[in-house]
Amino acid sequence: MDLSNRSRAEAGVAPLQWDAALAAAARAHAERMAQEGPIAHRYGGEADLPERAATAGARFSLIEENIAVGQSPAQIHDGWMRSPGHHDNLINPKIDHIGVALVSVRGVLYAVADYSQSVATLTPADVEWKVGAVVAQHGVALATGEQIEVARRYCALDEGKSLATLGLKARFLMRWQSPEIPKLPPELEQALASGQYTQAAVGACDAKGAANAPQAAFTAYRVAVLLY
Repeated sequence: MDLSNRSRAEAGVAPLQWDAALAAAARAHAERMAQEGPIAHRYGGEADLPERAATAGARFSLIEENIAVGQSPAQIHDGWMRSPGHHDNLINPKIDHIGVALVSVRGVLYAVADYSQSVATLTPADVEWKVGAVVAQHGVALATGEQIEVARRYCALDEGKSLATLGLKARFLMRWQSPEIPKLPPELEQALASGQYTQAAVGACDAKGAANAPQAAFTAYRVAVLLY
């Protein structure tokens, strides 16, 4: 980690923070590499990198991995810095967390470094509060009570299902899924800036495909906004 951050500083890139979950995933894979022999990013019967990291507890919107064998951390790091693909993973300015594992077997180090752009773990209430705060900055009032429940039901409604049962009275509907909360979609920003609406209901729900996490490894949040 120190070698990585030293190289990132020389490149004018922010330092990486340690992530214990990434380190646990890296450790499990390094041990597998030491057992299997020829190094690889994935072995038979092993989950892929995103699922391995998510199973260990990491939450992210971007993840990369460097692997190597060598005699010392410095030698391994130098090899990564000389390899375009490994270098780009390590210096990527979007990456902000790292987990590293080194397993020594028969005088050889098996190394794994997992890098991620981390995503905060938010509850649906957190998502509603954060998005609602941004929406309110556009001069609209935030709805309460039943209108929020309607927004939540609209958020959770499967694609292609009829909206008739929701009793929607809003003049503008939008729902989206993203790790970037509370960033609003451009279409919603334009609608809010139009001055046509005076009230908004914000509802969050489970992200589609995330109900069986950690299989849905990349963290995302789903939210709906109704404008009146």
